[in-house]
Amino acid sequence: MTTQTSAAPAARRSNTRYISAAAPATVRAGTATSGRTFRIVSTIVLVVFAIIWLIPSLFALKTSLTDNGTAALGASAILKDWNPTLHSYASFFQAGDIWNWYIASGVTSVITAFLTVFFASMAAFALSRLRFPGRNLTYLLVILGIMIPTQVLIVPIFQLLNAMSLLNTYWSVIFPQVPAVIAVFIFKQFFDGIPYELEEAARIDGASRWRVYWSVVLPLSRPVIAAVTILTFVGVWNNLLLPLFVLSNPNLMTIPVGLATVQGSFGQRYADIQAGAILAALPLIILYLIFQRQIVEGVTGSGLKG
Repeated sequence: MTTQTSAAPAARRSNTRYISAAAPATVRAGTATSGRTFRIVSTIVLVVFAIIWLIPSLFALKTSLTDNGTAALGASAILKDWNPTLHSYASFFQAGDIWNWYIASGVTSVITAFLTVFFASMAAFALSRLRFPGRNLTYLLVILGIMIPTQVLIVPIFQLLNAMSLLNTYWSVIFPQVPAVIAVFIFKQFFDGIPYELEEAARIDGASRWRVYWSVVLPLSRPVIAAVTILTFVGVWNNLLLPLFVLSNPNLMTIPVGLATVQGSFGQRYADIQAGAILAALPLIILYLIFQRQIVEGVTGSGLKG
C-alpha cells in the first residue's frame, strides 16, 4: 500500500513535467504560425495596394506614348495600340518653355524649403523649450492655423503682395508659403522628445539659447529636418493656386502653371497632356526614391506615428 501511494505522486509529478515541457513548444508553434499568417496577409495587402497605385501610373505612361488620335478613342484603343511614340513629348517641349518652368519651380521650392525649415524650427524651439507668458495660448493659435484653408487667404495675400510690389517675382511665390503651421507642429513634437539634460549640460557650460538651438538641438534633428524639407519641397513644387494668381510672366511660371497653360491649348490631346504630367512629376519621383528613408524616419520620429 505504501509503495502504491508513493508511486502515484511520482507519476503525477512526471506528467506535470511532461505537460510543462510541452506547453512552451505549443505556444511557440502557435506564435510562429501566427507570425507567418501575419506576414502572408501583410504581403498580400501591400501587393494589392501597389497594384492599385501602379495601374493609373502605368496607364498614364502608356497614354503618353500613344498617338493623340488613338488616345482620343478611349482606354480600349490605348491598351490595344503597341506602337509607342515620343511625339507627345516632342510636341510638349515645342509648345511650352519647360526648362524655364523647371528652373522657376526649382528656385522657389528650394528657397521656400530652406526658409520654412529655418523659421519653423526656431518657432518650434521657442514653443518647446522656452517658458513665457501665453506660451500655451500661442501654440493653440498656431495649431488653429491648420484649420484655415489656403484658398481663403489667397485674396488678402494677393493684395499684400501687390502693395509690396512683389507680384511677378519669385518672392511672391516664396514668402506666402514659408509660414507652414504643420512644419512648426512636426518640429515641436520632435523637440519635445529630446532630453532636457542635454540642454542643461550645454547651459552649464555657458551656451546661450541660440547655441543650444544651433549646436545641440538641430544636429539631433536631422531626420525631421530632412522630412520637412522634402515634404515642403514637394508641396511648393505642386502648388498651382498661388503661382497662378501672382505670376503672369511666362518666364517665371512654375511647372503647374505652365502645364495648365499648355493643357488649355492642347484641348482633347490626351497623349500630350499625359506627357506633360509625367515630365512634371518625374523630378519628384526621383527625389522620393533617393530620400524615401529620410522621409519615413523623419515622420515616424516626429511623434506623428501615434
